[in-house]
Amino acid sequence: MIKIYLNKNLKERIKRGYPWIFSNEIVQAIDCEPGEIVEVFSRNGEHYGLGFYNRNSLIAIRLLFTFDYPNIDFFVNRIRNALTYRVSIFFNIKAFRLIYGETDLLPGLIVDKYNNYLSFQILSAGMERLKSSIVQALMLVLPEIKGIYEKNLSYLRKLEDLPSQEGIVYGIIPDEIEISENNVRYAINLKKSQKTGFYFDQRLNRLFIQSIARDKKVLDCYCNQGGFALNSALGGASEVIGIDSSSTAIGQANKNAILNNFRNIDFVKADVEEYLKLAIKNDYKWDLIILDPPAFAKSKKDVSSALKEYKKINNLAIKALNNYGFLASSSCSQHIFEDIFLRLICEETQNNNKIPKLVFRGQQSPDHPILTTMPETKYLKFFVLSLVNK
Repeated sequence: MIKIYLNKNLKERIKRGYPWIFSNEIVQAIDCEPGEIVEVFSRNGEHYGLGFYNRNSLIAIRLLFTFDYPNIDFFVNRIRNALTYRVSIFFNIKAFRLIYGETDLLPGLIVDKYNNYLSFQILSAGMERLKSSIVQALMLVLPEIKGIYEKNLSYLRKLEDLPSQEGIVYGIIPDEIEISENNVRYAINLKKSQKTGFYFDQRLNRLFIQSIARDKKVLDCYCNQGGFALNSALGGASEVIGIDSSSTAIGQANKNAILNNFRNIDFVKADVEEYLKLAIKNDYKWDLIILDPPAFAKSKKDVSSALKEYKKINNLAIKALNNYGFLASSSCSQHIFEDIFLRLICEETQNNNKIPKLVFRGQQSPDHPILTTMPETKYLKFFVLSLVNK
């Protein structure tokens, strides 16, 4: 097995559980297949265990925190540990994020559970090489699973020189899988949905919106399959509108509204900025506006332009709110820090002569646990503010 030596003293960082070693932290790049398993040593020869190595990636090594080759038993144990944790926090819930990559000590692996079906995504070359072992281990830990779907379409795969791939790898996958979250029913189409099928990370944030929606006129921007809009309707909103630029998303959101027998909700295919501008022009306002846009900053170099986009849409939303209205603003961009995002929102409220009161501060659902030694595992920001005219 290839041995790789580190040129920096990373003992304490590794001991704390930080799993990434970057390309400038190794003595010499080794010519081998991307994702090959290597032994990792300090510059003094101390053995740190095994890791996936990719000389073409900025993240040169993803540590596995094991000294033994990752066979099926390795994956069975780690998947079982991840499942045990989720079962302990979710009583009688059958749809959730089962594997959250580095946090579950399975770097570059994402798995979502939809009742008796799984959808997975691989983001590292090392995991890609062991895909068959992963699928076998999932079947052993969850023998009730009827189908497993591979949804490897993320832009992050390009950073590991991995191709896009999609399809059934085990069993059958129905056109739609019905799940329930916060007493809202969803029909999930794994083949047409974004990422691994559903955004479980907003679970508790959607529940909070449900709790404050009563008798309010609600606008859900970037609504996707209708998550916040549907929770608002269940919470007793007087009127709900969901906006998304994707015809597929709007079609699925309408199906979900029918599935829940909600009649006070409309989904519209439109550009969010243009829709808000038209509403402002016509002096149409809402009591609660939710902003849950896609990631504007996919890398550090995108942060400046992303902040301008967040500033623009938050400014428009604030202008379209009634006095004493609520703004729920979210960012799933890991590179946008929480304090900077909150400050941006507050500055826009003040620029519109509003007094902001922070009502709720949310983050990703606990099935996306944050590794305390790895800030990269915390990405979702969610703030709800009450805005009052000065």
